[in-house]
Amino acid sequence: MKTRLSLFALLAAATLAGMTSPSALAWNTLNGQKPIVIAHRGASGYLPEHTLAAYTLAIQQGANFIEPDLVLTKDGQFIARHEPMLGGTTDVASRPEFAGYKTTKVVDGVATTDWFASDFTLAEIKQLRAIQPRANRDQSHNGLYEIPTLDEVITLAKTHGVGIYPETKHPTFHQGLGLAMEDALVARLHAAYGNDRDAPVFIQSFESANLRYLNTITNLKLVQLIDADDVNPDGSMSLVDPYRQPYDFIVAGDPRTFADLLTADGLAFIAGYADGVGPWKPYLVKTVADGVDRTGDGHLTINDRRVDGSTGVIEAAHAAGLEIHTWTFRNDASGYGFADPQAEMEYYFNLGVDGVFTDFPDTGVAALAAVPEPGTYALMLAGLGLVGAMARRRKA
Repeated sequence: MKTRLSLFALLAAATLAGMTSPSALAWNTLNGQKPIVIAHRGASGYLPEHTLAAYTLAIQQGANFIEPDLVLTKDGQFIARHEPMLGGTTDVASRPEFAGYKTTKVVDGVATTDWFASDFTLAEIKQLRAIQPRANRDQSHNGLYEIPTLDEVITLAKTHGVGIYPETKHPTFHQGLGLAMEDALVARLHAAYGNDRDAPVFIQSFESANLRYLNTITNLKLVQLIDADDVNPDGSMSLVDPYRQPYDFIVAGDPRTFADLLTADGLAFIAGYADGVGPWKPYLVKTVADGVDRTGDGHLTINDRRVDGSTGVIEAAHAAGLEIHTWTFRNDASGYGFADPQAEMEYYFNLGVDGVFTDFPDTGVAALAAVPEPGTYALMLAGLGLVGAMARRRKA
């Protein structure tokens, strides 16, 4: 008859034997907690982004958090859109009643011609329907779903018991239009979740000044996003405007770049107002060009670079007391050095990231499940070691 040892029995035995420690039983994250899977714009790999349908699918697939990017309407209402511009993600271009709304505005120093949410009332926004912005993805759901408000996304998240991870999009741009975001956002979130650091809420931004202000009016967790333009052939980050630095730094004459914010001094600065940092994923891994076609497309590109471990940013962020959530993982876009999207996320989980943003939450959930839980693994080793020691004693 085979002897079955329960996990509890192994833990008790290993603890008595002095063979485990809290650190041995923890994930390689800031707080030793299991990493989170964040649905990037919902399950946006399958359905038009920032729709209740995409958020619902993400929840069904097991996401821990859903991410609404937030912009403001003419009448000051929060809606979930990736940008203030509506042309790429809605059917506004096909609606003659809104043809006269097309205009040119300067967004983060770039003159952009489009339809802007800030020129529409919420009632007008509700006449639009979402479309899939990526041509290589399923277009059959175009025109089916309306544009949700923040309140609708909060209701959905709370109903299903998942967290919410809103991003304030282009706060300096909105301020220039007389549409302040921060106080109104905090009022809504506090009404729904309370002013509690342990609430299932993260507020993120690529700008810094708005996060520093938010830190004075809320205990909800804040995350500084870190951008770049591309990765240079030598593996360094390419920093080209408007991806070179937070736009509020440009306005304030602050010369620091996004890369500067990931130095020891930069992380200490972020830790003064935020709880986490969200770098683009190439910041976190060292890559090497070695001539291997990892993507299998017959062409050697930057996506074929071999990944050779951590750059040290994850470890430095944790040392500064910051969680690290990285982005964006996509099944239909090769990651640097990886041909398999699940394997790519597994690699980052093993490095110790606290969370990943993905357009395909089901793949993120599968990747996390495929990574041996450090606590369980250490516990098994400790328990097996104890059982072996006991068997040796019996034989003696």
